[in-house]
Amino acid sequence: MPKRKTPDPNEVLATIDPHPVRRVFTTGVVGMLGFMLVYIAAATPPADFGWLAFLVILGLGSLYLSWRVWVATAVAVELTRTELREVGGRVLFALDEVESVDRSIFAFKPAGGFLVRLKAPTTRGRVYAPALWWRAGRRVAVGGATAPSQAKPVADLIKIIVAEMNGEMPKRPS
Repeated sequence: MPKRKTPDPNEVLATIDPHPVRRVFTTGVVGMLGFMLVYIAAATPPADFGWLAFLVILGLGSLYLSWRVWVATAVAVELTRTELREVGGRVLFALDEVESVDRSIFAFKPAGGFLVRLKAPTTRGRVYAPALWWRAGRRVAVGGATAPSQAKPVADLIKIIVAEMNGEMPKRPS
């Protein structure tokens, strides 16, 4: 009888790449907002210093956020048999920590993405990679500049792997 091959825990099962058009559009919209606010503050400054400071701070904040979106969406997210991680190695969560996966319309999730509830609050801390994913407490959300056609299979695979780990469904033959 041939020996069954154990699956490689680091094998990449699926990848979520930020869609280039969504990446440029998101960065462009937020960057244009920042540019317009700074331009309005410089070209026609309001008489009240408070409003001028508000325009400049909000404009510079929008420009900073635009840069953060560009940097964050340069990285893909990949699913292995043990974790969901960025290509650079930063782990979003381990699959044995997952309690549920939610892709419903009413879930508090990014556009075209999914929400994962963990069994316990993560010890990895809060992280926000704008337009790609965020993690806070027991929740991790993936999506934004990603295509729903890539996020849906990843969410479904996470559900299947977690169900297999919990013994809720029979193992597939190898």
